[in-house]
Amino acid sequence: MANGDMKSVASLLLFLNFCMYAIILGIGGWAMNRAINYGFVIGPDFSLPAHFSPIYFPMGNAATGFFVTFALLAGVVGAASAIVGVNHLRTWTADSLPSAASAGAIAWTLTLLAMGFACKEIARGPRNSCLRTMEAFLLILSATQLFYIAAIHGVGSITRRG
Repeated sequence: MANGDMKSVASLLLFLNFCMYAIILGIGGWAMNRAINYGFVIGPDFSLPAHFSPIYFPMGNAATGFFVTFALLAGVVGAASAIVGVNHLRTWTADSLPSAASAGAIAWTLTLLAMGFACKEIARGPRNSCLRTMEAFLLILSATQLFYIAAIHGVGSITRRG
């Protein structure tokens, strides 16, 4: 592909990924807020319940706490990698590629980790529609983030400044 073709593919994937990471952050923030507000109630004497867990979520199942926590981490790192990716798309040189590629790879690995917890949550049983939406977005992001990393590594599409 020509230089402009890979750049346009990468910019489309970058915009798509940023929007999906923002949606994951919104839904994950809602789930975390709900867990904080409606989780365990600490008594007036500050005594914790007998089976207290800091990763307890009132919706979903036993894997929901891990899933939401790592989805939020993946969302924050993914949004940050999109910001670095915008800088790379603006310059599109070999000098800006390493930072964009490493940020994208870290976001992709955290997305895969969150997707693994999503698979565990699916296997464990019932969950609400918001959690199912987050699972779907993470599944899609695990592929599109990889395609974005491949697009910015396009062979012959990056010029060396010299």
